[in-house]
Amino acid sequence: MIVRTPDELRLMRKAGEITKNALNLAKSLIKPNISTLELDKKIKEYIISCGATPSFLNYEGYPGSICASPNDMVVHGIPSDKVILKEGDIISIDVGAIYQGYNGDAARTYPVGKISEEKARLIKVTEECFFEGIKHLKVGAKLGELSNAIQTHAENNGYSVVRELVGHGIGRKMHEWPNVPNYGKKSDGPTMVEGICLAIEPMINMGKKGIYLLDDGWGVITQDGKPSAHYENTVILTLTGVEILTL
Repeated sequence: MIVRTPDELRLMRKAGEITKNALNLAKSLIKPNISTLELDKKIKEYIISCGATPSFLNYEGYPGSICASPNDMVVHGIPSDKVILKEGDIISIDVGAIYQGYNGDAARTYPVGKISEEKARLIKVTEECFFEGIKHLKVGAKLGELSNAIQTHAENNGYSVVRELVGHGIGRKMHEWPNVPNYGKKSDGPTMVEGICLAIEPMINMGKKGIYLLDDGWGVITQDGKPSAHYENTVILTLTGVEILTL
């Protein structure tokens, strides 16, 4: 794990602020009949206007500036003018910004117009999983305590946790060590230290945990076709607790 200097943390905070504001912009734009490509275009323009760069654009060949994943798509939905949001959908928007070499990364799942109580509950519990997890993220604790708390809250609410996709360390690179699973034993993982930065991102399925990769090589959907939700923030671990940079 990389312990960040005060100067590095200052840049991480700025990257996090831009990422947070990009998500707020997404929230304001989401409505029936908008395409995910239009969302991508406007969010890309905003990030660039802040003197930052979209983290995802061209990352390992990814073609978009955001990931836009509706309904049963867990993550990595490629923005498209053919994907038009409609009333009753939910959509996960994942976005990152690089500011002076440092990354922010965050995701939210939003309703499109009026949604079912089932979908609203899934979004709510997924967000709760993040906050239950960070209660256990402390200097000297095992990372597994966070992971186990996320899994426990999801499963206690009748949902399942995606296994193949996890959170991660973050800093000069978008994905750094350690991986941050959303499941596992309390004793798993490294011991946490002050000054590390993590992207913590519960990915919770309404149905079973199984997923598969689409032919485009990016989009991941649930095997049973039931909805999935995603909630992510970039955080700094301090001696006094967790500082959330993207909220």
